[in-house]
Amino acid sequence: MRLAIVLLAFASFASAASLRVTDAMLPRLASEFNVGLDHASSVVTGFAVAYGLMQILFGPLGDRFGKLRVVGFASGIAAVATLWCLFAPGLEGLLMGRILAGAFCAGIIPLSLAWIGDVVPYKDRQPVIARFLLGQISGLALGAAVGGIAAENTEFRWPFGVLAAWLALCAVTILRAARHDPAPAPAKGTTFLLDAIEVLRTPWARVIVFTVFVEGMLVLSATAFTPTHLHMNRGTDLAIAGLALVPYAVGGAFFAIFAGRFVRAFGEVKLARLGVVLLALGCFAIAWSPNIAMAAAGCLVAGFGFYSIHNTLQTNATQMAPTRRGVAVALFASFFFIGQSVGVGLAGLLVARFGTTPVIVGDGLLLIPVGFVFARLRAARAA
Repeated sequence: MRLAIVLLAFASFASAASLRVTDAMLPRLASEFNVGLDHASSVVTGFAVAYGLMQILFGPLGDRFGKLRVVGFASGIAAVATLWCLFAPGLEGLLMGRILAGAFCAGIIPLSLAWIGDVVPYKDRQPVIARFLLGQISGLALGAAVGGIAAENTEFRWPFGVLAAWLALCAVTILRAARHDPAPAPAKGTTFLLDAIEVLRTPWARVIVFTVFVEGMLVLSATAFTPTHLHMNRGTDLAIAGLALVPYAVGGAFFAIFAGRFVRAFGEVKLARLGVVLLALGCFAIAWSPNIAMAAAGCLVAGFGFYSIHNTLQTNATQMAPTRRGVAVALFASFFFIGQSVGVGLAGLLVARFGTTPVIVGDGLLLIPVGFVFARLRAARAA
């Protein structure tokens, strides 16, 4: 089990890095293809939309054929799609590759979480999920950082080649590990839609998926435009602007490493409240930062805050429907990434009209009531 979790964390690193690698490239893409930022940001939204929609497929596949096996095959096809991004002609070709990569990266993190839910008891699950998330956290930050470095180079697409090789290696190793995974129970003969409706009959499941939808909409619209904000408003080179998100991962990693202690000390309700407050403060620091150092500090605080609440949501999602865990976690991921695509799309339009500062500040303000309402409902459920 431990080896499988390590392998899944490596795959989640590549999936998360694939999502964020184009964030710091947006100004370069806009310049390279002579389009506006709102048009260039389609490479982010296209990935996220495909990721969200493909949960319709991967949730049932994981429950039917085994979650590790499906993660392995999805990683292999994502590797091919990412390699296409390296050579694709024009922005339209790149967008097509990003959509395909997002579609198959969709089968990695959600099914990994569902598999952990299958093998780890609930009382021990939150710290285990937090440690698994170290891969995702690192991928989010390093993807943005590498994308920023690449954006300053003549050939700026080389990160896609690295990610393709990484995904291919993950595919091979996970499929080898899957040979020892117990065979799944026979399929019930239902569809994703019917199972999703059954999951959403539970009021608490509706609370979780709605909360993660709004969280994804607000958080990614802030972080996706952070490198652009620093580049356009503070004159920071794209390579350095992309590195500003590394502290975001450091904050998340700090939470993940000590998650067991934080869970015991605060519990889920207080962690959710603390998380959104810190996340909002981080957004304010990023938006109003006079220099890269303060922006990096804001990213550090925001990273810790985000994973405090998101890890709480993920842990609850793995228990929404234990008999339909693959579909339930896929539904959770679908709402999260559809929320991200909606958020980035709206933010692109708002940034074009009002600039990045009010968008990032607005995201921070709106996150506070979202987290506090969730915490209140979680406390009522535990009472």
